[in-house]
Amino acid sequence: MDISGVDVAHTDEVLIGGAFRPATGESYTVTAPSTEQLVTEVRQPSVADAIAAVDAADSARQMWARTPLAERIAATARWFELVDARSAESDVVWAVEAGMPLRHGRALHRFGTTAAWRSALDGAEAVLRERRDRSELGDILLRREPVGVVVAILPYNGPVVTIASKVVPALLAGCPVVIKAAPESHLTMAVVADCALRAGFPAGVVNIVCGPVEVGKALTRDPRVDMVSLTGGHTAAQDVLAATHGRYARTQLELGGKSPALILDDAPLDRTLRALVPGATNGAGQVCALLSRILVSEHRHDEVVEQLRAGWERLRVGDPLDPKTHVGPLINEAALRRTEDFVAKAAADGAQLVTGGKRPTHLDAGWFHEPTLFTHVSEDSDLVQREVFGPVTAVQVYRDLDDAVRLANATAFGLSGAVFTADTTLGIEVASRIRSGAVAVNSFGPAMSAPFGGVGASGWGRESGPEGILGFTELKQILVGAA
Repeated sequence: MDISGVDVAHTDEVLIGGAFRPATGESYTVTAPSTEQLVTEVRQPSVADAIAAVDAADSARQMWARTPLAERIAATARWFELVDARSAESDVVWAVEAGMPLRHGRALHRFGTTAAWRSALDGAEAVLRERRDRSELGDILLRREPVGVVVAILPYNGPVVTIASKVVPALLAGCPVVIKAAPESHLTMAVVADCALRAGFPAGVVNIVCGPVEVGKALTRDPRVDMVSLTGGHTAAQDVLAATHGRYARTQLELGGKSPALILDDAPLDRTLRALVPGATNGAGQVCALLSRILVSEHRHDEVVEQLRAGWERLRVGDPLDPKTHVGPLINEAALRRTEDFVAKAAADGAQLVTGGKRPTHLDAGWFHEPTLFTHVSEDSDLVQREVFGPVTAVQVYRDLDDAVRLANATAFGLSGAVFTADTTLGIEVASRIRSGAVAVNSFGPAMSAPFGGVGASGWGRESGPEGILGFTELKQILVGAA
């Protein structure tokens, strides 16, 4: 199948047990968010396919756990090399089916996928090394053993980078994995699945299905699944918890955020905006770690907001296949309606519209929305307390530094954040006061080569980096007494 010049194979198949087989579920219409036009029809997996994927993973659990770490590293490295070689192709396919601009895909691959994958490969041997201690009862061996079969649930807004941050660490830990990806990334995952097969994993170690909610629920409810790692929203998280708590299966939840960007009074605005504009608008707002709240002081408010306005209005909205496009469409019409509802409610509640707020007038089709900026947004506003997952940013005004920190922490979320200042030492001090899994100083993140995850309503557990491997292991103590 040709998708904008990319040959995509296996679109009606699933990767299970080391081979592609026909999917047995319903057909699914792939629609381009930028044009609202049909791209193709594909076949989705069924619940039976999901069960077969767990069968394959369960059959491979002992074999993969006993496979020497060097061989696990080698197979996972081959997969990365193949994915990396086809990154330009997968960026095009992702732009077509999910509307993510080429420049966004390229940046995410370079700074996200590559960083996460390589850091896990480079650090696996050190974090999984057996430790030896002594005690009054004898020698103690401490071993990291794989938790078992893992189900990894991926989002449409970053399927390949999420493989690097959660699937790769699980594989290196010795866990066979069933990947359940979103329907909106069906074609992208077909490219990734082809690379997985060519990498030569043993049968059952990597299984990939890309289907509806019912498939995910069947996977999480299967008693042979030992751990579920989810990147998604609160509804999906509640489903995972309901499905797993009775059997005490492990969970790792990377959920949403309302991440604050604190602009301190000494921050140079030109440098700040170079990081803040993309950090607040990437992916048309469909990024969980986005800097969706900007906190400024009362006396710098007007100056900062005017600079923000200029930055927002320079963004190019349009065709995601155009390398010059900054902001593409939202994923579907429902996401666009949701964004419009947030904008309407913010205006009704008294927030002041700075720029944006509507569909672009130069685009006749597609689920586009202008990058939108509101100021004087109240602390209890939905723009502050709820995740929009669209290109809408809220400016809040603080009185002093303590008030800025208070506002930063005044949501249930705690995923990411940033502090902009000319004083790096002060920036680090302020970052340490923000309740969040990651905070950047004079930048935006997170760095995917290091552990990342949320607190509070943003979830629990950490993925990425060498330490991310440990989340997929159990620590075993072996006490060795005298013979």
